[in-house]
Amino acid sequence: MKKVYKCLPAIIFVAFIVTMLVLFLVLPKKEYSSSEKRYLQQAPEFTFSSLLSGDFGEDFEKFLSDQTAGRNFWVGLSAYYNYAIGNNGSNGIYLCKDGYLVNDPEDMSGLVRNIGFIEEFAEKSPVKPTVLIAPSTGYVCDDILPAVHKEYKDDAEFDMMKAALPAADFVDVRDLFKDTYDSGIEQIYYKTDHHWTAKGAYTAYTALADSLGYTANPESAYEVTEYPGFYGTTYSSSGFWLTDPDTVEVWDSHANDEKNPITVTITDGADTIGQEGMFFLKHLEEDDKYPIYLDGNHPYTVIKNEAATSDEKLLVIKDSFAHSLVPYLADHFSEIIMVDLRYYSASVSELIKNEGIDRVLVLYSIDNLATDTNLGWLQ
Repeated sequence: MKKVYKCLPAIIFVAFIVTMLVLFLVLPKKEYSSSEKRYLQQAPEFTFSSLLSGDFGEDFEKFLSDQTAGRNFWVGLSAYYNYAIGNNGSNGIYLCKDGYLVNDPEDMSGLVRNIGFIEEFAEKSPVKPTVLIAPSTGYVCDDILPAVHKEYKDDAEFDMMKAALPAADFVDVRDLFKDTYDSGIEQIYYKTDHHWTAKGAYTAYTALADSLGYTANPESAYEVTEYPGFYGTTYSSSGFWLTDPDTVEVWDSHANDEKNPITVTITDGADTIGQEGMFFLKHLEEDDKYPIYLDGNHPYTVIKNEAATSDEKLLVIKDSFAHSLVPYLADHFSEIIMVDLRYYSASVSELIKNEGIDRVLVLYSIDNLATDTNLGWLQ
């Protein structure tokens, strides 16, 4: 009997390995993970060249990892185990107070280079650009961070950007965002996603009014519709599956119009998408609901408003933070052109001249601006 007890751990371990192997062999292979919002590795095709290059071994290892039985359970168990032993943020995301999941600070080494690209563009541009950079969630919402965390250096980086962009109009929203967050009235960053909320985007919209030459609409001008059950990108990467979902909101100033005066035309390669209104509600049925704002990432998007308060044309050079902000701006410009330099490689300066652009807005989050490798296309 003592020998049986002595061997029990080994027996349990072998039984576990055999069970996992059998489950791996018999269970159907999943193509997509709703929790992680990504496609899972499928069985790689064997060739001698892929074997010799090492690609087959690497892909097969990913296949084994992605198709492990009960993958969500093991990913979650690992995340919460690391949290329990004091390694909060070991996977790049902090589990914070009030249900927030916050990315740890990005490496800011690329920020000086990209700000240099923007300044060179501003010096040569026929239109003086406005620049707005969204602060990091961890900087604005610093009271919810765990006791041990990396330093968010937004203050030093924002001071550097302001000094390095004399040819542009730099709109600094740090204090405004801090004050809005500290008021505790409304949530300005999602808890499960890295973007600002509709309220956060509205807050940035009010800050841009003087620089872009419009009078911001009051909050009462919008009909607000709430859609619960939103899990964002930080949730998908975290493994903290017990986190409560966010609510995504649509602030629509034209909800009661008989005919929506705003049209959106998206050009993505050879494909063109067009519709009335800026909110693509079909995405509410999908895992990622953020593309309800202007259908997500595309190279070239044109928004026209026949009832705008001005005849001016605005160019927005942006990352995905612009998607929830541009619907507010559309009330004030007859035409808005959005370009995403990750996918748009034509000359922006030529675009300004050819399209008769009156105003230019460069809008990025500080994290994306520090890591983007496409700002050189501004030249």
